[in-house]
Amino acid sequence: MTLSLRDAIPNTDDAPLRLLVFGADAAEAAQIRRMRSYLDCGFDVTGFMMRRANMNRDFVPFWDNVHLFETANESPLRRIAAVGRSIRKLGRYRDRMQGADVIVARNLDMLAIAASARARLRPRPALIYECLDIHGLMTDPGPKGQLMRAAERRLLAQCSGLILSSPGFLREYFEPVQGWTGPTALVENKIWIGPDGPARPRPGTRPRPPTYWTPDRPLVLGWVGTLRCARSLSLLAAVANHFGPRLQLQFHGAVHHHAVPDFEVTLARHPNMTWSGPYDYPDGLDRIYGACDLVWSQDLWQWGTNSTWLLPNRIYEASYFGCPSLAVDGTETGRRVADGLGWTIPRPDPDALIARLETLSPTQIADQRDALLRRPDTDFRQSSDDIAAAIRMPFTARP
Repeated sequence: MTLSLRDAIPNTDDAPLRLLVFGADAAEAAQIRRMRSYLDCGFDVTGFMMRRANMNRDFVPFWDNVHLFETANESPLRRIAAVGRSIRKLGRYRDRMQGADVIVARNLDMLAIAASARARLRPRPALIYECLDIHGLMTDPGPKGQLMRAAERRLLAQCSGLILSSPGFLREYFEPVQGWTGPTALVENKIWIGPDGPARPRPGTRPRPPTYWTPDRPLVLGWVGTLRCARSLSLLAAVANHFGPRLQLQFHGAVHHHAVPDFEVTLARHPNMTWSGPYDYPDGLDRIYGACDLVWSQDLWQWGTNSTWLLPNRIYEASYFGCPSLAVDGTETGRRVADGLGWTIPRPDPDALIARLETLSPTQIADQRDALLRRPDTDFRQSSDDIAAAIRMPFTARP
């Protein structure tokens, strides 16, 4: 069943819940946001984290953290080895884990480690599996996929709850494929902003340009966040070719070069495409989205499965700061964007995106921007109640 977050919030105990969080990369932006939210909720948090070498190397965790091992993207053997070594390493930290109320594991690798940690503890804490993406292996019809799904089902049997960032994951995968019937909390990838801001712009405060599509005032299309989709890069490059200096494409965020190895080469061929590198979160978002007229929000990386089912954090960030999104019909992202967040295209190809862009006037874009800014913050901003309710789910879910 899907748990109503409002109904899930229990009476607050005097002592904070003790939370163990198993994460795949302590320096990953979404992991950092979630750890900050747990601390802001008042939980007593200890992290057991891997690290990956592809980004944010200088980051130092601001929470009580146990470093497990360094692992790598797209390296299954290395990841399996890191899981085995981490399970052995946990033996040193049994006293530090004892007394935990809840264990949260973000992704399947970490769920295997977390289940081993739980088995060492008495009494056994509740175990929550947080799934942010459905990895391509999990939908592979071959023997590898069958093995991975069987391993996941076995681990799911030990879980007290499931946290998902998109209803598509439950509808398309966990219910029909894995047979999950336990408590589920939907915690979308909304923006996490503390009480000090940054504040949202006010409707009507940004000047409305009289026209687009001139070298003096090109339309500015952004691609913001984790840049890992080679198909999106190719699509945007084709659109950049078509419009030339009448369109400016601005890219912001960490590049996953294993997924987009031609990133720098592609930008070098297109003078109207620029990349500004990683950015400060959340303080850098207002500047980024304020400089964009529109953002490309659709993930095409694992088309037909994960990319079709997910809801990316960029739709919440962009909408919070009043920047309309573009996505593809028939996807979870497209359905959400069509519900007042921007515009969709019928197919993920350059001709469809070019045709859509050519129909949009400055007035339409400005009106959409102001409509977004008039919507409640909670449509796009994560609240402590959402997070706290999901973590308390094992103790409050109805049978």
